[in-house]
Amino acid sequence: MPALPIPPRTIGKTDAVEFVIARNPDPASTLPYLVRLPMGPDGVVLKVRDTWPRTAKVYAHRADEWPADAEILERVPVRACIRRGASIDLVLDRGRENRSQFVFAQARGREVIFWQSARTAKQARPAVSIPTARASGLVLDIIVDSHERYPWTFSGQQATTRRQALPAGDYGVVVDGRLAAAVERKSLADLATTLTTGKLRYLMADLAALPRAALVVEDRWSAVFKLTHVRPSTITEGLAEAQVRFPTVPIVFCETRPLAQEWAYRFLGAAVAHHGEHAAAERLEATLPAAGPLAPAEPTPAEIRAWATAQGLDIAAKGRIRPEITAAYRAAHST
Repeated sequence: MPALPIPPRTIGKTDAVEFVIARNPDPASTLPYLVRLPMGPDGVVLKVRDTWPRTAKVYAHRADEWPADAEILERVPVRACIRRGASIDLVLDRGRENRSQFVFAQARGREVIFWQSARTAKQARPAVSIPTARASGLVLDIIVDSHERYPWTFSGQQATTRRQALPAGDYGVVVDGRLAAAVERKSLADLATTLTTGKLRYLMADLAALPRAALVVEDRWSAVFKLTHVRPSTITEGLAEAQVRFPTVPIVFCETRPLAQEWAYRFLGAAVAHHGEHAAAERLEATLPAAGPLAPAEPTPAEIRAWATAQGLDIAAKGRIRPEITAAYRAAHST
């Protein structure tokens, strides 16, 4: 399916552009309205189920063209119309019902479009494609823990895998014979069980003992609040406590299994690259010439006056200090 022609553009208030709603002239369509977005030189037209996402997000679909004799229902000046990735943010120049978003996503292999507002917005499966570039320019050799069931294969990434028991985490990379980084994978249900049984703290402690580690969840953060067998506050409090107790181990919600795998792949690649940079820095530091001991700081006049007064020497409260007083101070502090 060809991509929707929506070049990036911001519409300002002075552009005299409008968001237009019309009746769909096609009687056979289940989407009775048309909307015209001021994107590009000719605008973008979509078929929609309703004239605004008031109580629920509105399903939309591509329209062939804007009819020449369209029955206009509403015209509203536009303050901003901006494409951000797979969505279009629309801000109308009116007091109410002025902010909404058109989200382009994928569902079961086909394109879907939803028109939503802040009141009706819910997370949709993102219309993203996983990048194929190497992680930090490397082809990784990823160790998969031998106890891991249904493991990630990293078949879409430039990496090889091999099975081996890991002291911590489900996936790791070894550098110079040592485990340099590891990632623990959890489904949301598994995370909830691990937390409520008290095992999460020990798992995080094992991960924190490594140079680099992370815990990745194959779900959305918002899904925590939809759990039914455990109170969501129990999970959120437990995760907050774990993150505070083990700040070096990030807990990352990655929405879907493929996105979680991609995040882990990039994390492990960055850890290998960082390890190499750290080792190179250590070698460079070893070759730097020694600067020798640092000479002591020169005494301040206040310090010399305080010492001379304590010794019962005759010294003025202000003005230049006599050279013999300064010499006596240095002689007394030379040992």
